[in-house]
Amino acid sequence: MILLDTNVLIYASADRSPFLEWARQTIAAGVAEDGAAVNAVSLAELCVGDAEPEMVADRIRSWGITLLDVPAAVAEPCAKAYLLYRERRSAESGRDAPLMPLPDFFIGAHAQVMGWPLATADEGRFRTYFPSVTLRTP
Repeated sequence: MILLDTNVLIYASADRSPFLEWARQTIAAGVAEDGAAVNAVSLAELCVGDAEPEMVADRIRSWGITLLDVPAAVAEPCAKAYLLYRERRSAESGRDAPLMPLPDFFIGAHAQVMGWPLATADEGRFRTYFPSVTLRTP
């Protein structure tokens, strides 16, 4: 199974995206091999940006992508990584980060806990805070 970051689905749907072909190939390869999935966090992000949020889940499933809940085991690694991020952000910029972990931390921790690779075009945060996760990037 490969977990897909939200941006992979966004790029696969945007005809003018510089990562259009990469995103579509990544999804197709994942579906054809061991499976491709997004979790509920990515689904929520996609629904926020869609004109028809009630159709997003069906559209994703029609591509052969599995929709997953976020396992409770994700909570601890998500929190640890996010606390480190908050400390670094405060030390480097003097600015506080939100108290609630950002979506990328739930997604990265999910890939880490499951031992799955993560496809993303936004590798910086994942490489820094989830170094054990194998990333597939453009």
